[in-house]
Amino acid sequence: MKVRSQQANKVNVITLGCSKNLVDSEVMMGQLRANQFDVTHEAETSDANIVIINTCGFIDNAKQESIDTILRYADEKEAGKLEKLYVTGCLSQRYKDDLEVEIPQVDAFFGTLELPQLMKTLEADYKHELVGERLLTTPKHYAYFKIAEGCNRPCSFCAIPLMRGKHQDRPIEDLVKEAKRLASMGTKELILIAQDLTYYGLQHYGERKLADLMRHLSDVNGIDWIRLQYAYPSQFPLEALDVMNERSNICKYLDMPLQHISDNMLKTMRRGISKRRTIELVDTIRQRVPDIALRTTLIAGHPGETQQDFEELYRFVEDTRFDRLGIFNYSHEDNTHSYTLADDVPAEVKQDRADQIMELQQGISMELNEERVGQTYKVLFDRKESGYFVGRTQYDSPEVDNEVLVPATKDTYVRLGDFAQVQITEASDFDLYGKLV
Repeated sequence: MKVRSQQANKVNVITLGCSKNLVDSEVMMGQLRANQFDVTHEAETSDANIVIINTCGFIDNAKQESIDTILRYADEKEAGKLEKLYVTGCLSQRYKDDLEVEIPQVDAFFGTLELPQLMKTLEADYKHELVGERLLTTPKHYAYFKIAEGCNRPCSFCAIPLMRGKHQDRPIEDLVKEAKRLASMGTKELILIAQDLTYYGLQHYGERKLADLMRHLSDVNGIDWIRLQYAYPSQFPLEALDVMNERSNICKYLDMPLQHISDNMLKTMRRGISKRRTIELVDTIRQRVPDIALRTTLIAGHPGETQQDFEELYRFVEDTRFDRLGIFNYSHEDNTHSYTLADDVPAEVKQDRADQIMELQQGISMELNEERVGQTYKVLFDRKESGYFVGRTQYDSPEVDNEVLVPATKDTYVRLGDFAQVQITEASDFDLYGKLV
């Protein structure tokens, strides 16, 4: 079928999955823009003649979303609405051979580290000099900041090393250069991400360097907040907590996925840490940074999880009172160690256990939020929505944590991307309401 006339070299990039994927798309878009491509990100309506889908292959639901998205654009190509369709990212890395057979409408599939090959296919140059340069898809005042790629951890359930390879650090000087560039563009918050922040430095420098990196980034003019996400509990570098206390622009926030607490499950999951050491670590973190907000992620229904294991996890959540918490149902991922085990927890039991944890956490979140009523916090405002200015405190990461809502009345004006002092007047389980001070 004849393709309708469209603007040459116009690309629509579709990003699926986590914030690490989002950074990859932003870097790709920076390369495309440098090669004079007209680039959009997830445009609802687009006259782009090229679509690039950056896929996720983490768990079943994410894989299905990626496949559905590829099929949607494959149909558009068959209908003559697209000239070229390319797929990259984790799903493509993991299942390239199968996808090439099943979805032949796609012009080419690329792995997670094959951006130079993708650019070559587009008859564009991969510009090595563009260190840290990218087109932000987030509001300009915050940016996800990837400090490393890949993972060396042996977690039994996780397919990330299959898709992202071994851990590779980015040098401190490159990261500082990128941070300065982002600050010059108006970025005020850096959200540090990697598969494992706490491993940073071992590959490139031969020792853990997260604390040193935090200090260097903290010195960059214009960066008001630095936030840590995806910290691994085993061999956690406690000196990072000292920097958190030393530097006012390091948020009192830590996202540390624990996955489980029973020794039986921690051993089966190959987490390299025991229940006792996990509890000691949480206690140490809270003692050294008393007002820290702790976020964690758990898994329900991993192979071998007994009712006793689950009850132990439930009591741990009840006693620990995390500020933020998420939970996934276990997904049986091929080529992982857990795939050799029987997926012996029924789907309905997994869901019930996850629901029980989230119901418990909802109550904990409500109680913790009620304790904030009457307090005043520095809030960074992200957007205006449904009659409210919506922002976050240093204790909250975008999209996954609490938001602070201030009514947008004729007497209240907030410039998005700016900070303001807000007194909390009301709380719900996952939101705070307030007024400008």
